[in-house]
Amino acid sequence: MRLGEVVPGAGPDNGKPLDGIRVLAAEQMQALPYATQLLGRLGAEVVKVEHPVHGESGRGAAPAMKDPEGRTVGATFLRNNLSKHSVGLDLKAPAGKQLFLDLVPHFDVVAENFKAGTMDRLGLGYEEVRAVHPGVIYVSVSGFGNRDDSPYREWPAYASIVEAMSGIYAWAQRPGEPPRPNPVGALGDISSALFAVIGILAALRHRDRTGVGQYVDIAMLDAVVAMTDVVVNLWSLGQRPDAPLPMILDAFATRDGYLNMQVVREHQFAALVTLIGRPEWVDDPRFAERLGWAEHLESDIRPAIEAWLADKTRLEATDLLSKVGIAAGPVHTSPEIIADEHVAKRHMIVEMERTDGVADPVLIPGNPVKLSAVAEGPETRIPWVGEHTTEVLQAELGLSGVELDKLRADGVIT
Repeated sequence: MRLGEVVPGAGPDNGKPLDGIRVLAAEQMQALPYATQLLGRLGAEVVKVEHPVHGESGRGAAPAMKDPEGRTVGATFLRNNLSKHSVGLDLKAPAGKQLFLDLVPHFDVVAENFKAGTMDRLGLGYEEVRAVHPGVIYVSVSGFGNRDDSPYREWPAYASIVEAMSGIYAWAQRPGEPPRPNPVGALGDISSALFAVIGILAALRHRDRTGVGQYVDIAMLDAVVAMTDVVVNLWSLGQRPDAPLPMILDAFATRDGYLNMQVVREHQFAALVTLIGRPEWVDDPRFAERLGWAEHLESDIRPAIEAWLADKTRLEATDLLSKVGIAAGPVHTSPEIIADEHVAKRHMIVEMERTDGVADPVLIPGNPVKLSAVAEGPETRIPWVGEHTTEVLQAELGLSGVELDKLRADGVIT
């Protein structure tokens, strides 16, 4: 899917569910920018406030490309900021703080994801914002929350930090090896973003009914604890990370790579062993309990499965397994998932042309929320630093050219 492309919904054009909702976001990196990008994909207008010279910190991430002025635009920024307007504004300057507060009444949602307490110190916390806009939905995404006295409240956090603290790294740690940070990319960021979107939508709905705004407080550690069920729930039921899970859940070698398989019910085990030519295992006492499957995986089950897989491709084997009710799928590489037919049909990759002379486009994950009566797209490229400052401040606050020039000369805006 290319920028500007539209995938129509069913029936007449119904617009988008968040048409008319406006978001003012003092945001950086990924947890909040992903959330606001998703809101934008659902129809909200998003105005991004960032540092007037170098922009927000996600622009400095690696790998990166160059913008038309030769400034770095990092991968983190590229994948989280489609279709937004950028206002370059120094929030530490008194005039910048006042401009932010002047903008607030024009927006439904004010969102930030600085370290807890930062916006309060700037004089832009919930109480100050609510004073100028009582019905505002104010959203904070931070490592450990703003509204409660967490012992970690003063700590800065990236996704990997809260992932480590959630217990999932220790749970997945293999004997003799150190924990592996970021095993699935930014789980801590994306999970926090999704819960932030849920909180925003719920708060907007609540305001529709009551007229009352409120504070939505998302802690990244909370989000990862909610996502990693094995750490708390399975532990409470007696499961330990050094003990095998009572199931078959592993990757197996095929002719052209690996496929992943999950067998968690007795009828699935019976179907599997019959398919691979070991029907007698259905009545074998070693496999009468699910824990027996795991205990004999390496000695018996894996050799039998991989012997059956040896002359089959991942796709051939997955198709055969699926036909008998076994959940399995190929372990894809990056080039394979980029070229995958499902991904293409579901418009799950958005192509953005580069601005630094490189022919291949930047590939950005698409919108996973598919609505039958709502068109998907169009989306526009990520904004350059402060690209829309003049446009926004003139339209929202009516500032004159003379006023804008003075603010630029003072370094308050881009």
